[in-house]
Amino acid sequence: YSFCTLLVDTKHKHPAMVLQVIGAGLGRTGTKSLKVALEELGYGKCYHMVEAQARPWQVAMWADAANGKEIDWDKLFEGFSAGVDWPIASYYKELAERYPEAKVILTVRDPEQWYRSVMETIYQISCYFPWFKQLEADYHSMIWKGIWDRHFHGKITDKEYAISMYKAHIEEVKRTIPSSRLLVFEAKEGWGPLCKFLGKPVPDHPFPHINEAADLKRQAKLLKVLYYVSLAVPAAVAGLLLWRYKK
Repeated sequence: YSFCTLLVDTKHKHPAMVLQVIGAGLGRTGTKSLKVALEELGYGKCYHMVEAQARPWQVAMWADAANGKEIDWDKLFEGFSAGVDWPIASYYKELAERYPEAKVILTVRDPEQWYRSVMETIYQISCYFPWFKQLEADYHSMIWKGIWDRHFHGKITDKEYAISMYKAHIEEVKRTIPSSRLLVFEAKEGWGPLCKFLGKPVPDHPFPHINEAADLKRQAKLLKVLYYVSLAVPAAVAGLLLWRYKK
């Protein structure tokens, strides 16, 4: 799913720019629709996994977070007033503490549908991206350590376990964030509850319903092909050299 000078002392000073909305919902729960909706409601740029992937230096910061290092949240979110999706949802507690005035939105969907969507899209992409483990340790840490291991303890392919952890995450957010600060939201509910929670007027156009599934599946198929090509080309070259040597 691509991160003004700000003060670096994140422990004692409030940032000049802060996140006003934090998304605690896991990926594939309507987070892209929420991103677009928040931007349409006037929150400026809303952070999402696509922003991380487009900014390699931010991937390195997310990798540091996944590896337990302290990072400068203000620098990471410079220019953004809202953030949703993974990897943000993995650190919603840290962000809620850092930005105590921010409201938190927990996007949810049917667990079975959620799991199927994850496994058919973003999990496939993470498995077949050829450079994850070989060349890009930061991407590997951001995705595998920061998402699959952090939430699902290396058992994302175990459907029953993964769904139980998905449900556990929802309950944890409800316990952690005061109800006055939290909205549990399904995209199918539309503008009403979202605008009421945020104190915004309801737009006169339909709520955005962004379905990335088809796009993500195409990406996964392409990356799978590239992955096998990356394995086949060196083998073919080695075979050709061996053939020529034997001649």
